[in-house]
Amino acid sequence: METREASPAHFLIKIESFSLLEKCGIDKYETREFSAGEYKWKLIIYPNGDDDKAKDCNDYISVHVAVANTSSLPANWEVNAVFSIFLFNQISANYLSSLGMTRRFLGMKSEWGISKFISKKILLDPSNGYLVNDSCVFGAEVFIIKSETVTECLYLKNVDIPYKRDWKIPNFSLQGHVWQSEQFTAGDQKWKISLYPKGNGEAAGRGVSIYLYYVGSERVKASYTIQIKNQVSDEHKNQIRTGRWFSASNDNWGWGTFMEIATINDPEKGFIVNDSCLLDIEISVLAVAKQ
Repeated sequence: METREASPAHFLIKIESFSLLEKCGIDKYETREFSAGEYKWKLIIYPNGDDDKAKDCNDYISVHVAVANTSSLPANWEVNAVFSIFLFNQISANYLSSLGMTRRFLGMKSEWGISKFISKKILLDPSNGYLVNDSCVFGAEVFIIKSETVTECLYLKNVDIPYKRDWKIPNFSLQGHVWQSEQFTAGDQKWKISLYPKGNGEAAGRGVSIYLYYVGSERVKASYTIQIKNQVSDEHKNQIRTGRWFSASNDNWGWGTFMEIATINDPEKGFIVNDSCLLDIEISVLAVAKQ
């Protein structure tokens, strides 16, 4: 419980001659409806405690909030809400307030509340300020939680054999700024490779740049090896990336300088033969996070 100055946002009820509730046989009082969010609600006051015997509420005032007129709601209706219950202190001119309670209201459970909101002993003592001249004021406010939940499912993959693909890039010396592979599928995801023969960005004029691009909308974790094959020996040029996350907003990983331009163009090195370059990739998709 806490105290606050501001009045409840949605509902107030004043009960006069509170002591006569029992004499009038009112063990449960349901207020008129009030609106909060797109729904109708009501406050339910139990002067002698609710029927939750497990909590032994006979010496307490119980106060609940309930969805009203549930018969007008669609089948399988459900409302998530944060509600607070109030009692006005007529001496200090502020409100005793329950801390906001988050509950799910639905057909099977359309009423939630506090079984031991305030003890009768405290309420009935006029010096406490809650019952003055045999009158008291209860209140409520209810705020709907609009569901904007984003869900994600992470699929992990046990990959023993990586996907392999190779390309022969002809007329390498005549390639423009960038050579791009066709899209290919690995691990049920779409990919492509971009190779910049004369470098890209800060590597322009110095190194051959190579990047692996993800073509999709999920988040994908992959490990991969890209290789420019040596066509006259086994001294291939490999670069390895492990455990990189790709997404639509972070769709590529690679190397600004995969290898030096001077090295790949040196005919004695064996990477370019008959003006053709051989490019290989091995890729393992390790995880996919889907919405």
